[in-house]
Amino acid sequence: MISLFQFGLIFSASSSDLSYFAVRYATVLNDEVKKEPKKSFFAIAFQFNQASNKFLLKKIKDPNVSDYFYEPSKGHGLPHNPFKAIIAPRPIGWISTIDKLGRVNLAPYSFFNAFAETPPVIGFCTSGARKDSCNNADETGEFVANFCGADLAQEMNITSASVAPGIDEMKLAGLAATASTLVKPPRVTDAIAALECKLISTTQLTDAKGALINTWLTLGEVVGVHINNKFLKDGIFDTAAARPLGRCGYQGDYVEVNTLFEMFRPKDYVAS
Repeated sequence: MISLFQFGLIFSASSSDLSYFAVRYATVLNDEVKKEPKKSFFAIAFQFNQASNKFLLKKIKDPNVSDYFYEPSKGHGLPHNPFKAIIAPRPIGWISTIDKLGRVNLAPYSFFNAFAETPPVIGFCTSGARKDSCNNADETGEFVANFCGADLAQEMNITSASVAPGIDEMKLAGLAATASTLVKPPRVTDAIAALECKLISTTQLTDAKGALINTWLTLGEVVGVHINNKFLKDGIFDTAAARPLGRCGYQGDYVEVNTLFEMFRPKDYVAS
């Protein structure tokens, strides 16, 4: 950890924009010291001072330079990683599966989205370790993507807790379950919609150099669609009335979609 003395050096080394660089240095240097405990703190501090000075000089020469740039492999230098705050809001796939013993699992994933329309394909990612949703889908070849409205926000959050395999998160959260039509995993009765899926593949992802990373992408073909009748109006799914939840950045940030605006794609583009 960085000592108070070293933190003081960080402040003195950052005479311009103290609040910005103090936080940046404290976070990044602490991470670097952990990575390289044998390396001198002062050597690491000098390295980051050099990089920051280049940024300051560039900003002085060109006052229009206002963006904050970092390379993820070298650390973001901010109090919290902004990656998930930038890619937001993200739809939440509330994935229900069963294991070989028929035990139900339900968990929300914000690394989730649609990947194709015909046939419809959706997918979700698990990171850090293969989670029950991924393992169960692999074992049984099926899963259901439920969609959560604002009315079920608290229940959805309960199902995000880390519990032992075999614990039924639907019961844990007090949710009603309804049998699916074409697959074995049940769906959340009060979800705004639910997509029954057959497994296409589960793939462990790699970085740009081809090295495996601790993230698995599960893709499934949608073979059945359930829509809560409350949100069908004149044959149209009323997204604003359904109030779907989206995940934003940082630990507890969510958004509720309740307002839409309409904008049509141009038919033709004529260069001026």
